[in-house]
Amino acid sequence: MPYLELSLRCSESDQPRYENALEDVGALSVTLLDADADTSNEHAILEPGVGQTPLWHALVLTALFPAETNALALLAALESFDPGLDWSNASFRSVEDQDWERAWMDQYVPLRFGTRTFIVPWNQALPDEADSADAAVVRLDPGLAFGSGTHPTTALCLRWLDRLAGEGELKGASVLDFGCGSGILALAALKLGAANAVGVDNDPQALTASFDNAERNGVGERLAVYLPQNEPPATYPVVVANILASALDTLAETLAKRVAPGGRIALSGILQGQEGELLARYAPWFDRLTTDQEGDWMRIEGVRR
Repeated sequence: MPYLELSLRCSESDQPRYENALEDVGALSVTLLDADADTSNEHAILEPGVGQTPLWHALVLTALFPAETNALALLAALESFDPGLDWSNASFRSVEDQDWERAWMDQYVPLRFGTRTFIVPWNQALPDEADSADAAVVRLDPGLAFGSGTHPTTALCLRWLDRLAGEGELKGASVLDFGCGSGILALAALKLGAANAVGVDNDPQALTASFDNAERNGVGERLAVYLPQNEPPATYPVVVANILASALDTLAETLAKRVAPGGRIALSGILQGQEGELLARYAPWFDRLTTDQEGDWMRIEGVRR
């Protein structure tokens, strides 16, 4: 079934008024996009804090209406609802219906990280190089996951885990994935030889996604997931935390206490330029602190003193 699509640019401050007006006149859906996504001014919004809904300063707001909706009558209704808003830059087009989530998934391809680690969508066949006994294959539905390996912060951690497995550091180990999201890092560790893993996240939906992904990958009995306040005290030979730099700073002592003496830690979610302060922050507890970079993103790793 086709739809009538209305699109317009607006500011962050006016967005609630525009959205309220569109919903009041019967919009079936309202979508917000970064107006500068195709320019050098693009501003990424990463994981927000609990209860926060950050937006871009300039947005493109898109609303869908039934195909038979009269565009001129719709504009008249919108102007009547909130005369103080400028609807003059609104544009309309007809769009065909489709399964948008699946359409995006069709663009997602198997990815390889390091020597053995592969992240493969459920709707894709295994690549030839992943069809071997020692390959560590994690199957994910990227349409439902919080992390799918495509972001550099996740890729940096996956390659780190792959290297640890090659060095024998993961075999039979317990792994803590702090800020687990989809559970992709915990699952990769389990597939690479870890005995068990714990995922911690402050979002209950992330815990559900992690456990569901573990079940679908046949390792559900080896993964436990907790909200931070429910996490049982423990130390681990391997800890990975792919969260924001501000959270890594705040949680430095907590994360340090989770790493067993001689254990390994990887910290990611760090923009280039933020690593210096974090290296100093973690220096009291860790030796051999080093960095790796992909694009604008950094990973820090170290060994617990």
